Amino acid sequence: MTPGTDTTPPTSLEPAPGLRVQLSRQLFGTMPEIANDITAQPGEGEHVFDFSRRLRLGETPEEAISLMAFALQPRPAVWWGHECLKATPELLTAQDVDMLSICAAWVAEPTEANRYVALNAGLHAAVRGPGAWLALAAGWASGSMAPEGLPPALVPMFAIGRALNAGILTALARVPQDKRRRMLDHYVGMAEVLAKTA
Repeated sequence: MTPGTDTTPPTSLEPAPGLRVQLSRQLFGTMPEIANDITAQPGEGEHVFDFSRRLRLGETPEEAISLMAFALQPRPAVWWGHECLKATPELLTAQDVDMLSICAAWVAEPTEANRYVALNAGLHAAVRGPGAWLALAAGWASGSMAPEGLPPALVPMFAIGRALNAGILTALARVPQDKRRRMLDHYVGMAEVLAKTA
């Protein structure tokens, strides 16, 4: 093989700057913990979007949400969660609404101060609902996963994806059964748009 030769089959999709990596196998290689949330295996050279579409057509379409939760870069990932929750305002609690404001503030200005506000809000939430999970995702986007003032604890790369996945799937579970599949497709579609425009 010639040095520098890329043997990856070409994808028809343009690179998406909001993704951590473009190929699903690279994502699984970077974060093997994903296999605890997604049982399907990506194909050789399969783009994240192609794998996501295949998951949506599979036996567990919710795994497409899980994939995008891990695949998106932290900032667009938190904004995606924010927009997913906002898609069904009638299903949000007062706590969820408060958490959305905190997360929006971090997305607008991803400072350490705003990150700690989100982290502390998520850790001390009365109920671990979708908003609280989203706040934890923002809090685990970088830096330490320990509360402010405590010795730092390195955030595992997969932590934000796991929190985001829990938040969005918890929100989806509140959607009436007859509307759930349409909402799932809407969530995944939003993730792709954000990945392309981030």
